[in-house]
Amino acid sequence: MSARPPELTALHLRMAELSDLHSLDLLLFWDQQTVMPPAGAEARAERAATVARVVHARESDAELGTLLETLVDWAESEDPDADDVRLVHWARRDFERSVRVPVELAADITKAKSLGQQAWQEARAANDFGRFRGALARHIELRHRYVECFEGHEHPYDVLLDDFEPGLTTAELRPLFQGLREALVPLVTAAGRPDQPRNGGVFHGHFPVVDQQVALLDMLEAVGFDPDGWRLDPTVHPFAAGIAPRDIRLTTKYDEGDLAVALYSGLHEFGHGLYESATDPALFRTSLDTPVSLGVHESQSRTWENVIGRSRAFSAWLLPRLHASLPGALPDVDATGLYRALNTVQPSLVRTDADETTYNLHIILRFELELALTEGSLSVDELPDAWDEGMERLLGVSPPGPADGVLQDVHWGAGLFGYFPTYTIGNLMASQLWERLSADVPDVEQRIENGDFAPVREWLREHVHRHGRKFPPRELLRRVTGSELSAEPFLRYLREKLADAGVLA
Repeated sequence: MSARPPELTALHLRMAELSDLHSLDLLLFWDQQTVMPPAGAEARAERAATVARVVHARESDAELGTLLETLVDWAESEDPDADDVRLVHWARRDFERSVRVPVELAADITKAKSLGQQAWQEARAANDFGRFRGALARHIELRHRYVECFEGHEHPYDVLLDDFEPGLTTAELRPLFQGLREALVPLVTAAGRPDQPRNGGVFHGHFPVVDQQVALLDMLEAVGFDPDGWRLDPTVHPFAAGIAPRDIRLTTKYDEGDLAVALYSGLHEFGHGLYESATDPALFRTSLDTPVSLGVHESQSRTWENVIGRSRAFSAWLLPRLHASLPGALPDVDATGLYRALNTVQPSLVRTDADETTYNLHIILRFELELALTEGSLSVDELPDAWDEGMERLLGVSPPGPADGVLQDVHWGAGLFGYFPTYTIGNLMASQLWERLSADVPDVEQRIENGDFAPVREWLREHVHRHGRKFPPRELLRRVTGSELSAEPFLRYLREKLADAGVLA
């Protein structure tokens, strides 16, 4: 092992500053989505653009490039799994991508994100796509300009995917999603009951927000929510923000007529927050202290929301807690009935309300539409009709208006094209990781039913969370499971669960 070069110390100082700036940018986003008054959007856009210029200047600084070049030979002589060697790898990747993008384009993209968020919120509230049309067209124009900054990609959409899931390509996604679609559509036909209420109606009733907050926090604190380092706030579209390992911001949405909205969005965001909170402290304030990809990130949220949260064991644990925190709630259902209800198959309008069986069809539709927008075969004005046609084709449902259709997701308001496929990647990874976890912790179901979630948290921390961004997503999956990304474990898990719950004969 060679001596630690002084350039490495200089690199750490630069990465610490960039880490701080990215956290501040995320804090601005959290504030806008939770407590900022709507009239602050224009000023927030300018301030966010200023932060983006500062970040871009530091990420693309020629001195940083020189520093990284001097560390290449040193890194090649060291243990390839060493933290600092991985730091050099990811810092070089970030630098090489950042230096291709003009600073004003980076600032324009950030400014459009803040303005687009506000336009989306107003359009969704008014159920009027026209109020969002201009902001969306601006996002697409900027993304085309962004894609043009890069060379060597087989498809322009690959550039957008690579920002969220490094190494993932359109050529890989197309057959993967085609196979999923071919397996899921007949499964939905066989098991789906469009006429039944969501979750069998067991969570329907009248649940004042204040009572839901008590029940949700009771559940979250039992699975691992830390009130000293985490907080929970309402928002239009739930998300999680890891400002720091001991500053985790979760958000949820309350529907006084459907308790499941808050419970399961809360569990979903808890999975994200747990990942953000459990990175190895040695990686803090480096470019390695963040989750490696949104696919891996989503594998964690979907594990808690679905693999655990909709399991027979969790149903048996959850029901008495809900009876205690919400007296009189769910009076006519037992644990088996709750388990069955949580796994009903019902084609729905809204992605975030979708069951596990239909969920990925929502993602496949968004992937198709984003590809068409990127390729130029679909215009912004044609998007609402294309959305409605796709929902009818894939799920057999027709949105009554854009609020439950093309305007339902926050992502396009923020210009996040290439993000949606990571939800399905996360579902696939979650099933593969859970197979390995179940083999390593053979009594995991009994532990969950007993309310002992520590073994699950510890296994995830050891095998996934602590590594942060050290290992590329596919390498991490291979290291943990010994397998490549595949849809088969997910489809096997899904069919077995539906049969066990009595939903699929």
